[in-house]
Amino acid sequence: MGPAATAAPGRFGITLILAGLAMLGPFSINAYLPSFPEMERVLHTDRVALQQTISVYFAAFAFMSLWHGAVSDAYGRRRVVLAGLAVYAAASLGCVFATRVEQLWPLRALQGFSAGAGIVIGRAVVRDLHDGPLARRMMSQVVMLYGVAPAIAPLAGGALQLAFGWRSVFLFLALMAAALFLAVALRLPETLPPAQRRPFRAADLVQGYAALLANGAFMAWSLAYALMFGAFFIYVLSAPVFLMQHLGLGETDFLWLFGPATLGLVGGSALAGRMAVRWSVRRTLLGGFGLMAAATLYNLAVCLAAPPEPVWYVLYVAVFNIGMSLAIPTLAIRALDCVPARRGMGSSVQLFAQTGFNAFIAAVLAPLLWGSLLSLALGAAALFVCAGLGTLLAARLSK
Repeated sequence: MGPAATAAPGRFGITLILAGLAMLGPFSINAYLPSFPEMERVLHTDRVALQQTISVYFAAFAFMSLWHGAVSDAYGRRRVVLAGLAVYAAASLGCVFATRVEQLWPLRALQGFSAGAGIVIGRAVVRDLHDGPLARRMMSQVVMLYGVAPAIAPLAGGALQLAFGWRSVFLFLALMAAALFLAVALRLPETLPPAQRRPFRAADLVQGYAALLANGAFMAWSLAYALMFGAFFIYVLSAPVFLMQHLGLGETDFLWLFGPATLGLVGGSALAGRMAVRWSVRRTLLGGFGLMAAATLYNLAVCLAAPPEPVWYVLYVAVFNIGMSLAIPTLAIRALDCVPARRGMGSSVQLFAQTGFNAFIAAVLAPLLWGSLLSLALGAAALFVCAGLGTLLAARLSK
């Protein structure tokens, strides 16, 4: 257990705050998806231009995620999180008053620049407080609570859209950031003592990033995580096309995708928390990847058989997410264990790999796969296979 653990208030209270910080990401993406049709009309734009508001967000998120951890290694965890939440709230308020899609692009970039502070630093906080199985258990609890966000976000966004219009969604995001700001200010302790901080100097940063990028085991764990998550997230980014165009559902039917996704994330995270002190790393990864492999084969078979009911197609997401959530804490902690002196920076690079790849999926890969249900399934399968190969390589390099 880390030195700051004894100073922490309630572990569950910290877990709730860290989960809330992580939820900003899914809410930033999923909450306004049901508003796309109205935004197209009001802003006199098209779906491609609105899709770029997601791509811009991801690009900014990925770039700035490289720096959140390094800054927190130098100046402490709390103040960086608080600064990020303040900027995010201001950018969200700006989106409320946008009159053209071109105005949304820089504001969404500001959201991306700031939203990553919480999730990047949250991972470092978990590792600051705990080691080994306890760290995996706390990480799984954060993921379990965070797992409801993909389902809640479009439901909340859809309800706000129907009641007040698309601008209310961004006002809600601003209020969410403000509430998290208060929670962090009042309840989150500083987990990185001054004696353990690193200088924020150009030479030290260059040396640190170079060491991380040259660490084969760390990079393999991080890239495997990004590829594995991409096999699920490609469906999130394709939700309007997947649900409305291919499955014939309406703008209030996003629960068809995000409901099973949430059940899988929560169920898998609960299982990971239970088994953290019982299963070895190897057994945990075998169980998680076995479930994901079964889900992937099922998804391909369903798309080839083409049954008429939507339920057949969304079962993949539920089962895949159980396996993914079982593997996530182990992949994340194993990567950070490779860089014990630079956990903040390591968390930054880890998240950069994930969000940078998500930006590529949003801007390039997902639109290329929108032609059919089978093309989406093949894309997800290819990402999963690459994730499996990356995990095998990471395990070999970590020996």
